[in-house]
Amino acid sequence: MAQQAKSFFLGDDIYAYLRDQSNLDDDLLRALADETRALGPISGMQIAPEQGAFMTILVRAIGARRAVEVGTFTGYSAICIARGLSPDGHLLCCDVNEEWGAIARSYWARAGLEDRIELRLAPATETLRSLPLDDPIDIAFIDADKPSYPTYYDELLPRVRPNGFILVDNVLQRGHVIDPDSDNENVLAIQRFNERLRGDSRIDFVMLPVSDGLTVIRKR
Repeated sequence: MAQQAKSFFLGDDIYAYLRDQSNLDDDLLRALADETRALGPISGMQIAPEQGAFMTILVRAIGARRAVEVGTFTGYSAICIARGLSPDGHLLCCDVNEEWGAIARSYWARAGLEDRIELRLAPATETLRSLPLDDPIDIAFIDADKPSYPTYYDELLPRVRPNGFILVDNVLQRGHVIDPDSDNENVLAIQRFNERLRGDSRIDFVMLPVSDGLTVIRKR
C-alpha cells in the first residue's frame, strides 16, 4: 500500500500495529485513498492516514479557524484539515491540476465540507502573495514542489498568527536527506530548507518521524 511505503523506517508488522491502535480514517477517506491509488505511482503523493489523523487533531486542538494548504492533490489532506476547523472555519487550497481538483471537490462534497474548502487553481506563490497580512492564518500545510518550499514558507510565515503553525511534509525524503552526495533535486532542496529553519529565530520547530517526515513549526 502507498501509505505503508511512506513510513519507510517501519516494518510492516509494527506499522500494522500502529494503524490498529489508532483511530485513523473512515469509509470516505478509504474510498478516496482507493481512487487515488488507481492513478498509479503518482498516488504516492497522498499523505498517510496517521499523518491525516495527526493533522485533524492538531487543527482541532488549537481551535483553528483559518487554514491554508499548498499542494492539495486529490483532497485527502484537505478533508483532514477541514474536519478539525471550527464551524465557521475556512481552508484555502492551492493547486494547479484540474483533474485532481475534480476528484478532491467530489469527496469534499461527500464529506459535507464544500462550504469550508476553497480550491484556487493557480500557481501557489501568486495565491499566497494575494493574501492580506491583516487576516492571520492559524495553520498552514506545505506539501508541493520541494524547490519552492522556501518561497511558500516566506509567504506564509508573515501571515501566520503568533502561536500559529506551519506543517511541512516530506522532510526526510525516504531517508535520502542525510545523503551528502545526493544529486536529486528534491533531496537537495529539502536539505537546504531543513538547514535554513535551524537559523530562524522567529520560530520553534520539531521534525517528527511521521510518514516521510513532518516538520511542525510554531511561530513565536
